[in-house]
Amino acid sequence: MRRIKTPLTKNIRLKLKCGEELLLSGTIYTARDAAHKKLTELTQKRKGLPLKLKDAIIYYAGPTPERRDNLFGSCGPTTSSRMDNFTPLLLKKGLGAMIGKGRRSPEVKRLIKKHKAVYFLTIGGAGAYLAKRIKSSKLVSFKELGPEAIYRLEVEDFPLIVGIDSKGKDIF
Repeated sequence: MRRIKTPLTKNIRLKLKCGEELLLSGTIYTARDAAHKKLTELTQKRKGLPLKLKDAIIYYAGPTPERRDNLFGSCGPTTSSRMDNFTPLLLKKGLGAMIGKGRRSPEVKRLIKKHKAVYFLTIGGAGAYLAKRIKSSKLVSFKELGPEAIYRLEVEDFPLIVGIDSKGKDIF
């Protein structure tokens, strides 16, 4: 398995192939439905965003509260298609990649190719295991959303599969 690090620049994204298994280390951000809605509203109001999207990776996850020896009890992926309505705007703003589970809409697939982004899959149902790959966590924005707030995570050897590559090839 190949190891990659953030930031996930366009040069790195162009080399990734659909179906390739990877281990990611570096910074990723969590954001689910409610956070995506707030990001969209801020953009529509022409206000600044609480994170820089250029070459960033958003992980569609809502971590559960911490447990004794972990930062989180669980931090598994949620169904990515729930973010499809918000994805075009974030890709336009420079988002480099997304991590989740399941298929993406034909429109999102087309825009991933257009913006040379990548969609990664990770292991559904393995949130406790994935939480062990998180080395640190910091609340970034939208504290009122609880587990759906945006967190900056530092991950090490986080397991991924390229679900849709920058050329639009789809594992599904």
